[in-house]
Parts: sequence; C-alpha cells; structure tokens
Amino acid sequence: PTIGLHPRDNRLLLDTLEALRDRGNTLLVVEHDEDTIRRADHVIDLGPGAGVRGGRVVAEGDIAALLAAPESATGACFRHPLQHPMRPRRVVPDTHPAIRVEGASLHNLKDITVRIPLARLTVVTGVSGSGKSSLARDVIHANLRARLGDPESTRARRRGQAQPDEVNQVLVGCRELAGWQQVGRVLEVDQTPIGKTPRSCPATYVGFWDAIRKLFADTFDARTRGWNASRFSFNTGAGRCPVCDGAGQTTVEMNFLPDVKTPCEACGGARFNPETLTVRWRDKTVAEVLALPVDEAVGFFAAHPAIAHPLQLLQDVGLGYLTLGQPSPTLSGGEAQRIKLVTELAKVRKRAGDPTDTGGVPLAADKHTLYVLDEPTVGLHMADVDKLIHVLHRLSDAGHTVLVIEHDLDIMAEADWLIDLGPEGGDGGGQVVAEGPPEVAMATPGSHTGWHLVEFLAARRTALGRPETIPA
Repeated sequence: PTIGLHPRDNRLLLDTLEALRDRGNTLLVVEHDEDTIRRADHVIDLGPGAGVRGGRVVAEGDIAALLAAPESATGACFRHPLQHPMRPRRVVPDTHPAIRVEGASLHNLKDITVRIPLARLTVVTGVSGSGKSSLARDVIHANLRARLGDPESTRARRRGQAQPDEVNQVLVGCRELAGWQQVGRVLEVDQTPIGKTPRSCPATYVGFWDAIRKLFADTFDARTRGWNASRFSFNTGAGRCPVCDGAGQTTVEMNFLPDVKTPCEACGGARFNPETLTVRWRDKTVAEVLALPVDEAVGFFAAHPAIAHPLQLLQDVGLGYLTLGQPSPTLSGGEAQRIKLVTELAKVRKRAGDPTDTGGVPLAADKHTLYVLDEPTVGLHMADVDKLIHVLHRLSDAGHTVLVIEHDLDIMAEADWLIDLGPEGGDGGGQVVAEGPPEVAMATPGSHTGWHLVEFLAARRTALGRPETIPA
C-alpha cells in the first residue's frame, strides 16, 4: 500500500491503518517498507532467498523476533542498515555540463526552471502529486525523445558531428530545453515485461544466448552432423521441439476461463527435439544449460567473458536465483526492470579491461545515454534496493546521466543532485522547494523531504552508535 507514497504521506497511511485496527479490524499487509514493518504488531518474514530459495517462514513475531532470526534478510537489513553516502558524492560545480529546463508549466508545474547535471545521479522527489512525473517523464523525457529522434539530430550523430542547435520539434510543457545536444540517447527503464511469450527469457533478452549456441555448434558432435548455431535456437530452426515450437509448454484454451499452460508432452519442457539434445557441452545439453540458475552459470561459463560478464551483472543486481531460460511472463516488474538495467550495464564494458569510470566526465554525445526511472524501488526488498543503488552508481560512473523519480529515502540520500518539488500536492505543488545536493533540501525549512531525510539519516547514525550531525 505504500507504493507511490512520500514518507510524509506514508505516515498518514499508517496512522489510518492503525485506526482501522483499533476499531477491531484485522489487517493483512504485504509490504517492503521499513516504517510499516516496524509499526506492525506481527510480522511474517518469508525467505531466506527468492525464487526456489524462498518459500519458508524464516521469522515470525514482533520486531525483536525478526532481528534475532539469523536467516532473515529483513532482520539483517534492520541490524545493519545502509550508511549514506555509500560512496563520496560527485560534486556538481556551477560550470558542470547540464541539461537546463526553463519555464516548465505542464499540468501543475508553475513555470519552474531546473538543472539535470550530466554523468550524475539526479533524484526528483516530493510529496504525492507534487509534479514529479510531469517534470521528469512528460517534459524532460518526452522532449528529449522528440529532439533526439529528429532526422537532423540522427544524421549528425551517425556522422560524428555535433547535433544542431535547432530542430523542427515543438517543445511540450516548457519554454526552453538547453544542453540537450550533449546527450545521444534517452531511455526510460520501466517495469513493463521484457517479453510476452515463453520464448523470451533472460538469456535471449540480455543477449548472451547467441554466444552459448555457438559453443554448442563448435562441439565435435554438432560439427560432424553439419549443424550450426541455428540448430540450438528454440525460436526457429530444425532443432526445436515441433509440438510446442520451442516454447516448452502448450496452451489449453478454456471457455469463459483463463487459458491453462501445461508442460509440453513431447519434450517435457526441454524446448528441443531429442536429436538436438544428444549434443553436450561440458556434459550438459542445451536444455540443461537453460535450466541453470544464474549463480551456477557464472562458474560454468567462467572461461568465456562474453557470457560470464552479463551473468555476473545479473548476480550483482540480485537475480542469481533466476534460470537462464526463465520465461519472461513469469518475471515480476522489478525483476524485468533489473534485467533491462543489466542489458545497459553490459554495454558499458565491451571488452574485459575496458574502463568503467570516467571520473565524473560525461561521455561524448554519440555514446551518452540519459536513463529515466520512475520509482524503481517499487516492489523491492531493502536488500535489493542496496543492489539497485550500486547499479545506478555504475551507470553514472560510466559517464551516463541517471534521472530517477523516487520516494525511497535510501535512494534520495545517494543522489548527487536532488530536485524537491512541492511544497504540497495538486494545486499546492508544482514548485521547486529545494535543488542541489541532498544537504540543501535538509537545510530548507519548507521541505517535507528535507525534514524526513534529516530524521532518517540521524536514525541510521544512531543505529551504529555514531553521533548525529544534522544541518543547521
């Protein structure tokens, strides 16, 4: 229930839930939010991991029972909370390259002007309804997408030339957008599915499945049969199961009810025909490789960097429990979003040994991407938020620009640049309450975000027995 809520609104919600309880009602809440868990009368913590590693009750009772449970990832996050900043904050001097939005007035935005510093992590925050999505998605993302998609801009990037100062695109929702020529691509990384059919999976989406197919094609058995990599594709070719067409499952249509999917009776879910499964690489068939969890596959393909690197990235973002062939429709929104981030991270380092940190210097326009993420922490456990923060920092370190709409205090505390909108929602919002490093919002009396950040960081320091240092 706390999805999309600012910490101020979150507390109002929790007060309402407690009022319902006090009237004799029973409330069952599924939640990752720390405040909600701390205010619960009874907590049931499932785990210890995700996917096949979960499904057990690792702690049940009050907060003390949660903290005492050795297997509880939630208890571990409470015992050892993140300390901010997790890394030195990247400074943003006045002369730093930036995209400047002037006169943003879409929806409830009140003719505001903001900067988006390049090669930095920028967080747009504020109470619910303050205009965050209007600014980040409807003004910045929409206008950048239109300008970068203009034929003149596209031709200039392909030729390695500077993008034109003016393009034949009308600005929407703002008076001026300056500095957009310094970016070559804008991408919204959302939680929509990475594919709608069972044939789509992490291995095909991230892009390392082609390299695995080539390994099987290079085996002695495959070469003697005259097979190439296409034989080991479950999307096309003669190697896939002819009954399910490589989906591994068949669909039974039900009248007036949702369709039922059952494992293919011919291949048993293996996706391939019996002849293809006679070929083995390191004693595993291609179907057995698809069934490998990412954590096992990292070691299995350690000698092949083109495969091991993206697998390591999947492990880094907390998706080590997924199998390589996990059907896309079975992935949650948060899992799909992290797979998309891994796909982008894999582009940062093309070869082993390539630098992954530009020292805070933005990449050239033809290589520079501005990533827009709308509340990426939705549905994420506190331990996964930690991993997400590291991913966002890695993208910024590589010289890209990251723009995040977020209510999560851990993400706000890690921002290089914080834009706090408000002071309230609806007609009472749409203004810039604070802009700059998080300390600026913390020192602004009218900022709800700043007040909650001060309280949040003080509590984190107290948890480790450190003295509180609160801005004046």
